[in-house]
Amino acid sequence: MTGIMTTKINTKQTRYEATRNVTLVGLVTNILLSLVQLIGGFIANSQALIADGIHTLSDLASDFVVLIAAKIANQDADESHPYGHGRFETLGTVILGLALTAVAVGIIFNAISRLLSPESLIQPAPIALIFAAIAIIAKEGLYQFTMRVANRFKSKILEANAWHHRSDAISSLLVAIGVAGSVIFEIPWLDAAAAILVGLMIFYMGFRLVLDSVMEFVDTAWDTDKIEEMKHFISGVEGVDHMHMLRTRKMGNDVLADVHLQVNSYLSVSEGHYIAENMMAKLRKKFPELSDITVHIDPEDDETASLSKTLPSRQELMKTLYPLLQKHELDEIVYSINLHYINGKIETEFVLKESKAGGILNAFKSDCEEIEVIRRINILIQK
Repeated sequence: MTGIMTTKINTKQTRYEATRNVTLVGLVTNILLSLVQLIGGFIANSQALIADGIHTLSDLASDFVVLIAAKIANQDADESHPYGHGRFETLGTVILGLALTAVAVGIIFNAISRLLSPESLIQPAPIALIFAAIAIIAKEGLYQFTMRVANRFKSKILEANAWHHRSDAISSLLVAIGVAGSVIFEIPWLDAAAAILVGLMIFYMGFRLVLDSVMEFVDTAWDTDKIEEMKHFISGVEGVDHMHMLRTRKMGNDVLADVHLQVNSYLSVSEGHYIAENMMAKLRKKFPELSDITVHIDPEDDETASLSKTLPSRQELMKTLYPLLQKHELDEIVYSINLHYINGKIETEFVLKESKAGGILNAFKSDCEEIEVIRRINILIQK
């Protein structure tokens, strides 16, 4: 029994539109900012500022990765991707995480190279500080704006892009430190030392993003506290006697789950289905991250009692029961036969259209009870 959350379509579309809009803002800002940095670098004779401008231009690639990944992830489930396209957003997050680590490695090696070759340290004009400050403010603003939307929609890919903006702000900060150290404080190695520390921090950010996304690719379960909260919630739903075998896995920003619900052993199929549907409706309202829930209804705890799978099917059992019905002339008045597979035995319920003499019914029950797989016989008269 599966419940697909069609009610999430509007939320999903809103999330995509927010992702697209915030990324487009970042893309336009990066284009304008790179022009400011490049022009300022030439004016101020700052190689670091020119390099930072080229770095900003390269960030356009990450913006396009976000746009493409978000667009694909927003597509509805289809025959080839029955669980949706959420993993494409995870893939985009991996790409951005790798980009962050690459940026970090570049910053660290460049800083080490400059420390080992002091003569390569630049002596820019003081005006470079103004252009560096513009870059810091713009990049930090993009970080705050993007992270706010990422937190609102719990978007890993936007979080990754936000940290990318933050790494660029730090890169621009290093330019400012380098200029200040070279021009004002006459400490030419200050920016290189700071660059190494910041590079390590950026590398850690990228590594965590990649690691979390890889764990998602291998179907890692949802957060432990969330799972425990789900268990407590499900157990309190009316009609659920017991729940077990709850499993979860993440797909992008969605969570997939399946669970076994133990209900009263003698409920009708329709009532068991109602309990499952009711539970799913309440669960998806409580946990909007859930995009798909599969429910298995159990008449007993199949973790400890799974012997029923060896019992004969209805068709096989009727090969034995029907001759007994004919023998006692009950075959023409049988309205329905209900079978309950419980604890390795079959409890059988015969509903008759009319009553028969007690001796006939007792004789029929006695014959049925001789069948090894049958535990109990109930005979009801339809009214």
